[in-house]
This record gives sequence, C-alpha cells and structure tokens, in this order.
Amino acid sequence: MKHRFIAAGILLCLALSTVALAADPQATSATPPKPTFASVLEQRLSQTEKTVVPAAEAMPEDKYAFAPSQGEFKGVRTFGDEVKHMAVANYALGAAILGEKRPAEAGEGPNGPANIKSKAEVMKFLNDSFAYAHKALNSINETNILEPIKSPFGSNMTTRLSLAIGIISHPYDHYGQMVEYLRMNNIIPPASRS
Repeated sequence: MKHRFIAAGILLCLALSTVALAADPQATSATPPKPTFASVLEQRLSQTEKTVVPAAEAMPEDKYAFAPSQGEFKGVRTFGDEVKHMAVANYALGAAILGEKRPAEAGEGPNGPANIKSKAEVMKFLNDSFAYAHKALNSINETNILEPIKSPFGSNMTTRLSLAIGIISHPYDHYGQMVEYLRMNNIIPPASRS
C-alpha cells in the first residue's frame, strides 16, 4: 500500500511538472503540443506495458504453470495466473474509469477465465487488457479526472486519477513475482538484460 502512495505521488508530480513545462509562455512553435492528463497517463501506462509484456513473453510455454512451492511460496499463483491477474485488474480498473460494466472477456474472479491456459491465450488476454486500459486512460480529461466514481472493488467512491494510478502501478506488484519466477527458471528478465 505504501508503494502505491509513493507511486501516486511520483505520478502526480510528473503530471504537474509536465503540465507546468507545457504552459511556459516562453515556449516556441517548436514546442510539442500541450500535454493532457490523458497523454501523461498514457505515457506512463505505455512504460508499464513495455516492462511487463516482454517479461510475460520471456517465460517458455511449458513454464506458464510454474509456481514455486518451497518456503514462503506455498499456495501462490502460477506464472500464467500472475499474468492473467494483471489483465483482470486492467479490465476492472479500465471499466470503472469508463463507467462501464467489466467486459465479459475479463471473466470472473481474480485470475480471469479458467479456459485461458496456453501462453498464446494468456498473452492475447494480457495485450487485449492493455488495449482496454489505454482506451480508459484516453477518456480522462480535466473535467472528469477528480469526479467521484464508484470503485470497482467494494462500495467506496474514488476518482479516475486514483484508478489511473492503480492501472499504471498494479502490474508492477505482479511483475516482481514474475521476475522471481523467471529467475528461478534461469531466465533473465528482458528489462534486466544489457
């Protein structure tokens, strides 16, 4: 939880500094267009996607069912379930931002549809969820970013900004597990390769 607040603070500072730089009256015509909340959030989501998707691709098909069982790892998700869980969260958070019901393809429960098992199916599920997440973030603007909306988790109210921070930061919670699983299988995560 503490990491989410730190990530939220960093994201907000980045967004505000980007907006402040774009509003500089000394800017010339060569200056890129003024950023929007959506464009700043989109950029951060793209960075998240560029980190987690290659990690999901790096695990061989026969290791998607891998889950460590020794020590403190008892009862944890498989590698494939970690990836599917990220996708489910993307759909849940994205639907809340859009004010829509969670898409049927997201399935029920925290790990998505049980029939999605192969690496190709899981990767499609993940990539489709990121496309949906991008659609959601592109809907955020200065008039709706702080508008109270229902949380997808429980009955609390939240804001699109809060959900956007979650959609950007949540995958990193599971990326850490994915990195551990990759390394347990002697695979160097793509982001760690020189």
